[in-house]
Amino acid sequence: MVRRKLKKKVKLLLVVLVSMGLFLICSCFVYLFLTQPVEKKSSVEVQLTIKSGMSRGEIAAILKENHLIRSELLFNLLSRVGHRTLKAATYQLQRSMSLEEIIDVLTNGSKYDPNIIRITFLEGEGIKKYALAIANNTDHTYEEVMQVLEDENYIKTLIDQYWFLTDEILNEDIYLSLEGYLTPNTYEFKNKQVTVQKIIETMLKQTAAELEEYKNQIGDSYTIHQYLTLASVLELEGVKEEDRRMIAGVFKNRLSKGMNMGSDVTTYYALQKEMKKDLTAKEFQVQNPYNTRSTSMKGKLPVGPICNPSLSSIKASFHPENHDYLFFVADKNGKIYYTKTESEHSKKVSEIKEEGNWIW
Repeated sequence: MVRRKLKKKVKLLLVVLVSMGLFLICSCFVYLFLTQPVEKKSSVEVQLTIKSGMSRGEIAAILKENHLIRSELLFNLLSRVGHRTLKAATYQLQRSMSLEEIIDVLTNGSKYDPNIIRITFLEGEGIKKYALAIANNTDHTYEEVMQVLEDENYIKTLIDQYWFLTDEILNEDIYLSLEGYLTPNTYEFKNKQVTVQKIIETMLKQTAAELEEYKNQIGDSYTIHQYLTLASVLELEGVKEEDRRMIAGVFKNRLSKGMNMGSDVTTYYALQKEMKKDLTAKEFQVQNPYNTRSTSMKGKLPVGPICNPSLSSIKASFHPENHDYLFFVADKNGKIYYTKTESEHSKKVSEIKEEGNWIW
């Protein structure tokens, strides 16, 4: 009888412990869910004003209404931890922020200035598109921006200021001297009246910071201008850093054998054409110091960068993969195939076309 009662008590205790364990686990999952960003990958920004005298409940309601938090109750509880005070101000919040991040921002107060502008410059785009982005976000016209970018006297003053800008960018065959030197990123400026010079120099300071670690490697094989030129080609030829390093190895092998790089993207830039359709055999053979498909470019890099590369491509230009491939081709899905001979390369191109995977 005693044993039976003891067994019942043990079973009851186990049931209670298991139930408590499950409750704690479920509570943890619920807590994690409720504190996570409402839209983790969202780039949506929400501007809202917390007025003086607002209660935590009112603030929580505004945040919930704007899809910035999942739980008003949890916001109320967590915002009280540590006796934090939520400050009245106008805030610029993102739906990708966690509950704790939002509470921290509201506690620290806002430095939000409605006059501040943000300009995003994308990886792999050329200076002309950057000029358009500046014109679309400031009081300057596209023509005014280009006038600054093409001002040789201004370019010379920049050469004096930044160690990585050399007289190589003044080569008369180069279309735009600063092509390849403006680091892609999102930048903030005080207002729409910001000068074009201020924007350019802000980007060049970022470039200086990113190139600093490679300063001692420059001159071993290439000048900084040549490294950035190679990086700009890698940017448009590959998507992943490992592919860019492989492609850098292909170019290294071809150039060491006195072959031309044979990069289609350089032809598009030489002709100033968008990469929207295949070029003709005649166009590929245009004699131009950018066009590495032409016979006159054997053993040579393009005269200058063909876009503004990412840090990933810059890394790949300094650290090419060692292998013995001489050819590569990509299909429409971005998969890259490497081969060692021209016949193997031609066969792979034919296979890609037959499978309906040719890029065009």
